Amino acid sequence: MMTHLSFKTRLTQPAPILADGGMGTLLSDNGVPMEATNDSLNLSQPETVKALHRAYLEAGAELIETNTFGANRYKLMEHGLEDRAQAINVAGAKIAREAVAESGGTAYVAGSIGPLGAGLQPYGRIKPEDASAAFSEQITGLLAGGVDVLIFETFTDLAELRVAIDAAHKTAPALPIIAQMTFGRDDRTIYGYLPGRVARELNEAGVDVIGVNCSGGPAQITRVLIAMQDAVPDAKLSAMPNAGYPQNVGGRMIYTASADYFGSYARTFRGLGAAVIGGCCGTTPAHIAALRRSLDLPEAEGERITITRQREDDERAAQAPDRPSELSHRLATGQFVISVEMNPPRGHNFERLLNAARTLVDAGATVLNITDSPTARMRSSPWAACHAIEQAVSIETILHFPTRGRNMLRVQGDLLGAHALGLRNIFVCMGDPTRIGDYPAAMDNYDIVPSGLIKLAKQRLNEGIDQAGNSIGQPTSFTIGCALNMVADDLDKEIDVLRKKIANGADFALAQAVFDPAKAERFLRRYEQVEGHPLELPVLIGILPLYSLRHARFLNNEVPGIEIPEAIFKRIETAGEGAAQEGVRIAQELLRDLKDLARGAYIIPSFGHYDLAAQVVDAVGVAR
Repeated sequence: MMTHLSFKTRLTQPAPILADGGMGTLLSDNGVPMEATNDSLNLSQPETVKALHRAYLEAGAELIETNTFGANRYKLMEHGLEDRAQAINVAGAKIAREAVAESGGTAYVAGSIGPLGAGLQPYGRIKPEDASAAFSEQITGLLAGGVDVLIFETFTDLAELRVAIDAAHKTAPALPIIAQMTFGRDDRTIYGYLPGRVARELNEAGVDVIGVNCSGGPAQITRVLIAMQDAVPDAKLSAMPNAGYPQNVGGRMIYTASADYFGSYARTFRGLGAAVIGGCCGTTPAHIAALRRSLDLPEAEGERITITRQREDDERAAQAPDRPSELSHRLATGQFVISVEMNPPRGHNFERLLNAARTLVDAGATVLNITDSPTARMRSSPWAACHAIEQAVSIETILHFPTRGRNMLRVQGDLLGAHALGLRNIFVCMGDPTRIGDYPAAMDNYDIVPSGLIKLAKQRLNEGIDQAGNSIGQPTSFTIGCALNMVADDLDKEIDVLRKKIANGADFALAQAVFDPAKAERFLRRYEQVEGHPLELPVLIGILPLYSLRHARFLNNEVPGIEIPEAIFKRIETAGEGAAQEGVRIAQELLRDLKDLARGAYIIPSFGHYDLAAQVVDAVGVAR
């Protein structure tokens, strides 16, 4: 059905708007290499793109999407095309507009916009203002090319989609907006959002159509659509499923849903009140033609179906969290904290680790830090090591929790698992890149940066909800530490990062090893100048006993953030075979000089020499 009505007016009509199907599928079928950037074809092969638009129009589509899903500067940067972003979007819109004109119809042209391809802060590296600028650049190009509506699709992060929508309201306030998210097999987004939550937030964001695309096949989209309609009964909805779940056949992803099966769901979507219906990955003009045939059948009286609703229970009775940790109590009451770092063993026998822990406790340590795969070397589970120490030695531990190598599901599951084991103190860090360790080819990706993980633990889990706002029952009671480099070259940058960590809820900081007290004082002075008040976050300053001259040279030359004064080098060199004991004396002196600048000491033994660390602890003279 073709019409001259404006898109917003057309939405008020009873018949759904039929959209097109997958673009990437057809481009691949037409010989475009999988590794190519489809968006650049708007400049290099415009006739190929136009022919595919024409195929969908001939199949009966009333709305076609521009070939610009990934035409943002971040995705185009992978191909060195970031400077062509606006040109690619303008061309994409014009090609679609030409296809409509040549077909003799009046179909709508929707400007397709997908995610930026990199995480949004605080869970990724892109700042919201930079994301907004990238979306605005793409929208400006689509607007110049003549689109009728914007369609944001296949978003997994609701926060990123909200930024995109806000950019659209500012850049092209007159353009209608279709906003769609994609869901996993559990009917949740990758960050755990349920369909009803998504629908409510998008409705509040002021979009014209709320919907779901990609995900699985029509059956799953039906479930999601039901939940969305249940949450926002008056919303205009859209449904654009894949042609079923893909299967890998001979290295190629094959979508198995036939056109007839796909088309049979048109009446289901229409019955649920969908205003826009189309297809996504794996769908072809044949699938869209099948939808057209089904939609052209007259709507039977009483066809609007009623299906048992899968209501979301957003009201959970939150129980009181557990008591704060002993570390939290010490920090709150101003007691000096003595922490020692320990590495789990390479095997599964914890006896030596437990004996060393007992030695450190006897020397006066108040908490033990347990690392997670330091320098990307394989070691036993730090959760198991923490649990074993707390049970056998009766001292609290701080679990090192790197974000590297964990997706959002694992991050939350691991935190809840640690809490279930009784671990309450977490040190959040990025972690060492796998390329420097035992398994350089191991997965190194991450969904969340340290400041984002601090926020997740403090402002979500400690409030009794997960990242998506769903109840976890009883709140957690984590005390969260962050990393700090007091001798950084760029102090203002370090202060800016620390500010974010504090704002997100950090309870204390573990500072990089300091060998010059004057530099720690310089950092604190600069912090007060920049922030207008002294640093209130409790800091445990790093103390690293040197073991040998070779060790000192390695640290000074190869470990970022560590600078060792020449006077200390001379003392270690002069000590000769007694270098290790001289290193202990230097550490004791540094701890004495730094004690008034910090709320605790973070002692980092060299090469597992916990006996030397115990000597440093013993000399502090602070009782547990």
